[in-house]
Amino acid sequence: MKKEIHIHRVDESRLDDLAPLFDDYRVFYKQPSDIQASRSFLEERIKLNESVVFLAYVDNTPAGFTQLYPTLSSITIQRFYILNDLYTSPNYRDLGVGKSLLDEAKKLVLEYGMKGLALETENFNPAQKLYEREGWEKDEEYFHYFWKA
Repeated sequence: MKKEIHIHRVDESRLDDLAPLFDDYRVFYKQPSDIQASRSFLEERIKLNESVVFLAYVDNTPAGFTQLYPTLSSITIQRFYILNDLYTSPNYRDLGVGKSLLDEAKKLVLEYGMKGLALETENFNPAQKLYEREGWEKDEEYFHYFWKA
């Protein structure tokens, strides 16, 4: 039997559902676990309207999320979102949670008439297959640099 996936845009009332998933996501990327710091970080992003977070529920249980950060392109003079985070709890993988979250992000971009979505991911991330299946294209034209303080 196919499980129902429901996607909700996160506001302050859903932070307690989101924080443990966000903490698990950070641990996946080799950061120390800190649910309270995770919750505080998310709360600040939401309060300051600095990001949009979608939370997926499967059978009323938080199962995954994506976080989008707004930015601008000077070249194309358009707004777009950076899909900075996408995570599905291991118990809910292969149910379509990631795809549902990506679809919700695409709907938001289309609703606001934005340029699109950008993301970067580590070489080992298995979600690359999902991105490519969903029409995302690997950028072979530009190098990305990062200066670390």
